[in-house]
Amino acid sequence: MKATETLMAEHRVIERVVEVLEQASKRLEAGEYVRPGLFIEATDFIKGFTDGCHHKKEENVLFKTLEEHGMPVQGSPIGVMLHEHDQGRRFTNGLRAAAERLQSGDTGAAKEVIQNALGYAALLRQHIEKEDNVLFPMADQLIPQDKHDQVWEGFEHVEHEETGEGVHEKYLALADKLAGEIGA
Repeated sequence: MKATETLMAEHRVIERVVEVLEQASKRLEAGEYVRPGLFIEATDFIKGFTDGCHHKKEENVLFKTLEEHGMPVQGSPIGVMLHEHDQGRRFTNGLRAAAERLQSGDTGAAKEVIQNALGYAALLRQHIEKEDNVLFPMADQLIPQDKHDQVWEGFEHVEHEETGEGVHEKYLALADKLAGEIGA
């Protein structure tokens, strides 16, 4: 199994939470009650899994390996992905702040929750599309076959040493919980 296949499998989990954000936002926009904690828990997932594990694997292992094998950061897909990771962090921070205000009774924060949730969802959908169909195939070709095991080992280090044992599984369970709650 190539390391990029691991990242693509993680994309499928991330897409489940993106779907939760989209569905919950539509319901909130339609005037239905949506538990504000759902949005807060979604930001926990984003910060812990998407950014804390998945993006770490990309930024600290895959992108560095690509750079070592001739892909510059600036003017390449790496630069675009890094910029989009930062955009995602801004949406996530805005979503969390608005959801916390909504949870505290500020009903006016609902609009900001919806904007940040849908902005994040749209960004991630096109971001994942680019990684799965452009960057990862490039990585599979650019990284020499004998280096793929090192990339995989780097991913394992991020997942088990940097992130911590059981953390990955905790966020997979959170994704299931959120999807079950919203019916996504």
